[in-house]
Amino acid sequence: MDSRPLLYLCARPQRDAAEAEWASFRIAMGRDADGLHAWDLVRAPLPADAIESYAGFVVGGSPFNVTTSDKGAVQSRLEDDLARVAEAAASGATRAMFTCYGIGVVTSVFGGTVADTYPEGTGATTVALTDAGRRDPVFGGLPERFDAFTAHKEGTDILPSDAVLLATNEDCPVQAYRVGESLYTTQFHPELTPQDFTARMRIYRDGGYFDPSEFDVVAARVLASPVTEPARILHAFARL
Repeated sequence: MDSRPLLYLCARPQRDAAEAEWASFRIAMGRDADGLHAWDLVRAPLPADAIESYAGFVVGGSPFNVTTSDKGAVQSRLEDDLARVAEAAASGATRAMFTCYGIGVVTSVFGGTVADTYPEGTGATTVALTDAGRRDPVFGGLPERFDAFTAHKEGTDILPSDAVLLATNEDCPVQAYRVGESLYTTQFHPELTPQDFTARMRIYRDGGYFDPSEFDVVAARVLASPVTEPARILHAFARL
């Protein structure tokens, strides 16, 4: 069994959101801080020896968008670092799970198309596994349909040619896919509990994901959502 820790890669400029996201991933994966390290890509480039030093990677969300036309130096460098991890995972040199913003990076790297065609509002959505998802070692333990949290302005419009679609729904047809055997992506947030999501909503209240005047209504809907299954994806990934 690989004794190296995993590494959470942060793409969030907001430190409070980044710390909370790291904590959510640790809990969902059953790891403490020694088992899931953190690296802030917003403030420092990925170390040259990262692929060799860690057993695998998880990538969280971000207010950045892959489709932004005027990317600054930080976002451009950050996406180059994430591309390096994605390519290593696709080749089997490591394992990686890219979520939310991360799925757009992977789609772009491997020749798919990211667009604003399939945005989803802030809250829970029902996701369905594909036949491939039901057979997958990471997704296969989930129910065929489950609820997950989303909030995004862009999504995968056209899958990379080598991708295997694992999960879908009507509002955003590409909810999860795999490239090779070791690179996973999700559009939804697998790490979040209703309480975690509500806390993140406070940080991004003015981020354009929902009407700020509707915060209490949206938060109440989130807190009442029976979202329990997605964390099992991360737990299964960690076991690999």
